[in-house]
Amino acid sequence: MKIKILIADDHHVVRKGLVFFLQTQPDLEVVGEASNGEEALKLATSLEPHIVLMDLSMPVLDGIEATKELKKQAPHIQVMILTSFSDQDHVIPALEAGASGYQLKESDPDELVAAIRKLMNGENQLHPKVTTHLLTRLTKSSEKKVNFIDHLTKREKDVLKEIAKGKSNKEIGASLHITEKTVKTHVSNILSKLGVQDRTQAALYAVQHGIS
Repeated sequence: MKIKILIADDHHVVRKGLVFFLQTQPDLEVVGEASNGEEALKLATSLEPHIVLMDLSMPVLDGIEATKELKKQAPHIQVMILTSFSDQDHVIPALEAGASGYQLKESDPDELVAAIRKLMNGENQLHPKVTTHLLTRLTKSSEKKVNFIDHLTKREKDVLKEIAKGKSNKEIGASLHITEKTVKTHVSNILSKLGVQDRTQAALYAVQHGIS
């Protein structure tokens, strides 16, 4: 099954460049293009892509608001931010809005494709520059937050450590010698107890509280 992708970017040349490259990959299919966040929402609900490559700076509705609304309407659709901004003021709001990945337009095309494939396998993908900014932000704010790690069982903590390493459910199961179904249950409990939306936020929380 091909990975269906919707591209949301207000720059025509950027969209066409992405379409041209992504369509050369046998397992990827670009199902639509949007020039702003509002179009992205409409197309996402009608085309049902697996992943939306979302630019942040767009007219009508920006990428962060579009991501937030999309995750409300269709939480099963993954959002990967693809932008030129790697600073905290853009990264943090995007992840809080529900994005599962954050890549920069300066990235090598092959790295972007690899990140898309990993995202489909349940591995949240953050560009190294983005991770650096996030860790700096989280380190500064860690003392202000309640530590919900204490609410986790020992096994849930073990699973959280593996999530922080970027492992998929299948890899976690193999590492801890438990079934993939059991891993999914643990992941669901972890997200609920930590009060986070997805694996990316859980991984960041783990790093913030020294669990990685």
